[in-house]
Amino acid sequence: MDVNQIVQTIAIFALPVILAITLHEAAHGYVARHFGDMTAYAQGRVSLNPLRHIDLVGTIIVPLLMLLVSRGVFLFGWAKPVPVNYSALRNPKQHMAWVAAAGPAANLAMSLAWAMLLKLALVLPPNFFTLPMAAMARAGILINLVFMFLNLLPILPLDGGRIVASLLPGRASWRYAKLEPWGLPLLLLMLVTHVLDFVLGPLVNVGVSLIHAVVML
Repeated sequence: MDVNQIVQTIAIFALPVILAITLHEAAHGYVARHFGDMTAYAQGRVSLNPLRHIDLVGTIIVPLLMLLVSRGVFLFGWAKPVPVNYSALRNPKQHMAWVAAAGPAANLAMSLAWAMLLKLALVLPPNFFTLPMAAMARAGILINLVFMFLNLLPILPLDGGRIVASLLPGRASWRYAKLEPWGLPLLLLMLVTHVLDFVLGPLVNVGVSLIHAVVML
């Protein structure tokens, strides 16, 4: 992938990535507020302003460097995590599962919204507007499914790990939570060894196929 292709890829993926990150994190804060924790709301994180969720290193620098160094093969990054005060939730153990699930649920909703935009782009006559719109919609579907399935992996501190910790009985949940410091190193190892591709690839492919099948109805 040459520089022009990388620039084009960034242009197509920029808006879907920003929206995927922003709504994912805002959803966590919104559901936490609904269940009694005002921490994220007080810090302005229940917001659709992407600047409140973007991490300079994790959202911009690292993904761009990985995209350039790998010539478009790898893309990895993170946003500022939404602060959640576990003890402020009305039913901490049960409600934390809902708070964690809110982010992936938002990504699923966005993938369906991008699918509707893709349907519109395919129905309209091909032109200088509908062609990039279709490309961006396909990127939106893909990136949101990747975000959703990645965050649902049962690895702390990912949302899937939070859900598992909330569902496990007390002692097992406590022991599971102690594994959190190993979560990020494990994810990085899975990324560089392509295990993450092996795990996520089939899930994302099935998700994309299902959504495209619905779009083409």
